[in-house]
Amino acid sequence: MAEQIAEGRRSFERQRWRDAYDQLRSADHTDPLGVDDLERLAVAAYLVGERDDCTSAWTRAFAICERNGEAPAAARHALWLAFVLFLENELAPASGWTARARHLLDDSEEDCAAQGFLMVHAAIGHLFGGDPGSALLEFTTAIDIGVRFGDRDAETLGRFGRGQALLMLGTDDNGGVSSLDEAMVAVIAAEVSPIVAGLVYCGVIETCHLIYDIRRAQEWTAALSRWCDSQPDLVPYRGQCLVHRAEIMQFHGSWPDAVGEAERAVEQLSRPPVHPAVGDAFYRLAELRRLRGDLGTAEEMYTQASECGRQPQPGLALLRLAQGRVDAAASAIRRALEESVDRSQRAQLVCAYVEIMVAAGEVEAAKTGAFELRQLAGELDAPALRAMRAFAEGSVNLAEGQPSDALSQLRAAWQIWRELQAPYEAARVRIVIGQACRTLGDEEGTVLEWRAAKRAFRELGAVTDVRRVERLLSADTLDPGGQLTGREREVLALVATGMTNRAIASELVISERTVARHLANIFTKLGVSSRAAATAFAYEQGLTR
Repeated sequence: MAEQIAEGRRSFERQRWRDAYDQLRSADHTDPLGVDDLERLAVAAYLVGERDDCTSAWTRAFAICERNGEAPAAARHALWLAFVLFLENELAPASGWTARARHLLDDSEEDCAAQGFLMVHAAIGHLFGGDPGSALLEFTTAIDIGVRFGDRDAETLGRFGRGQALLMLGTDDNGGVSSLDEAMVAVIAAEVSPIVAGLVYCGVIETCHLIYDIRRAQEWTAALSRWCDSQPDLVPYRGQCLVHRAEIMQFHGSWPDAVGEAERAVEQLSRPPVHPAVGDAFYRLAELRRLRGDLGTAEEMYTQASECGRQPQPGLALLRLAQGRVDAAASAIRRALEESVDRSQRAQLVCAYVEIMVAAGEVEAAKTGAFELRQLAGELDAPALRAMRAFAEGSVNLAEGQPSDALSQLRAAWQIWRELQAPYEAARVRIVIGQACRTLGDEEGTVLEWRAAKRAFRELGAVTDVRRVERLLSADTLDPGGQLTGREREVLALVATGMTNRAIASELVISERTVARHLANIFTKLGVSSRAAATAFAYEQGLTR
């Protein structure tokens, strides 16, 4: 048995978690392990997904230390147990173990590193309770205790939490991001335990996504991937890692690889017990299917994401837009925006809202969305948000008949997406740049922009967008005069402003019956059946006032 324990310890040091778990568990069945080996067994069990054995080992380690009067050690085991239970969303038992640790430390009145862990737990409670100010003070205290006792786990968790609290407060974004980076330095240098390393990796990456810091998210995702790949037995972080990797690959245009990563994430996170992030994996896969033109499968994936608790918007609304169901898209995105209270998700929703409202001809609504994006971009000052804001404002200016102003904003958005190496977003901007050029009478510039966008979409495999640009470049579409009469173009332009038939008749000094006849002719020539679809065509072709 001694040799088996020694092998388990060696496997643990080499980060061969499955071997360590099997060897220590087998030895424990022969003769109960001591406290140190129970802790190794608990960690290894957690990392390979054996949750019950993990909590059992830590409970036993706690009991031994409590029985021996070792209050700091017992409290530490209780706090690790609370941590694991909290991550499993078992909040009541987690709270109970935290309280037990607090009582042990209060009774012993011993100044120790476990006090730092206790402060981390208290700070997490305040952070999730919407009190980042109190959390900031407690995380800072945890850092001080960790530094004083040389406890890298407490110190690093404190720095990570401090960064999150600062970002939530919105008073010191630079200080918040710097604190996250400092926590990551300890992780990269292998100064912390494996559970803390994984938690900080995933937490920092998630925070970078929430504040739209694309470059940092990419850097830390690559580092997390290397860390996971070096330890193939890991379970808690590998699935989440795949979701982040898929998103980064999608952003940079590696769509086939992104699909593979998203499919692996769905498969791994769906295994019992189902991981909370499985909804994110389904949503990512749905987005990729939508962009590649597989709208039916995408709709199924959005439904799966919703069933797993993940909001399917804005992707589902954009799918409806791609299907030509403009009214359904508008209704869905309005509802999602009304329900949204999370600032981190709101920018994506608002960006889609502006696009859909412009397509629906609701320019004032789109203008309101663009203004909100400007506010969000001012608060976070992230390049991706600046690009989203510029694209939205450019689209609205074009819809309002200000193509010159639109062009300057759209080119700024395109430049940012290029610098961020985001080919799909850059190509989308070029479509609208082409529409602005056309409104200004620059047909050659229009064709150049649309052909460049088509080439980029084809390289990405963006089937739906390729077809859209091909329609724009077709001979009939490129020359609307070949389809619509001058009066019909006037009527269409007024319809796109949201005017009723009566208002159009008054504007053009013709009868309502004549307006209705023109509108019927327009619908027939364009192959559409609603004012919303005709409006979308008008904006797409630069036929608005």
